[in-house]
Amino acid sequence: MTDVRIVFRKYGGALHWNHPARLLGEDEHGVWTEIPAGTVARKGEDPPITWESSAIMLFPRNAWWTASFNSPPNRSEIYVDVTTVPEWRDGEVTMLDLDLDVIRMRDGRLILDDQDEFAEHQVTLSYPPALIAQAEATAQWLLDAVGNRKGPFGGAHLDWLSTTI
Repeated sequence: MTDVRIVFRKYGGALHWNHPARLLGEDEHGVWTEIPAGTVARKGEDPPITWESSAIMLFPRNAWWTASFNSPPNRSEIYVDVTTVPEWRDGEVTMLDLDLDVIRMRDGRLILDDQDEFAEHQVTLSYPPALIAQAEATAQWLLDAVGNRKGPFGGAHLDWLSTTI
């Protein structure tokens, strides 16, 4: 399998979450990668951390989000970051993290997270109005899609997950 680098940045270019992954393949939903348990990741320049559980990540071709489908014991089943459209270049996928997250917990609860951070960054990072509108529209779309198990959120990750075990 091909190794790739996943690099989230914040608006303005500051480094955010970044870590290696393995390219699994592509389908109608986008590009799928595996993040094995034991992967070492960093948030910006913070000290490295080791993730205890594995995940499958999906990077759609033309949508403003990226999704992680987490294995137990992670309490969240699906964690979707509202981002700019992921861009692939030289073995790296990068996007701007726009704070808002849609999370489906293993018990079925659906959460729209980091609304306070989104509101703060609209001011401190000077988000343009069009970026704000796109992030809000994407979050609303994701709440429906993830909550109602539509598209890739209805189990599409299970086939990819089975290839990694």
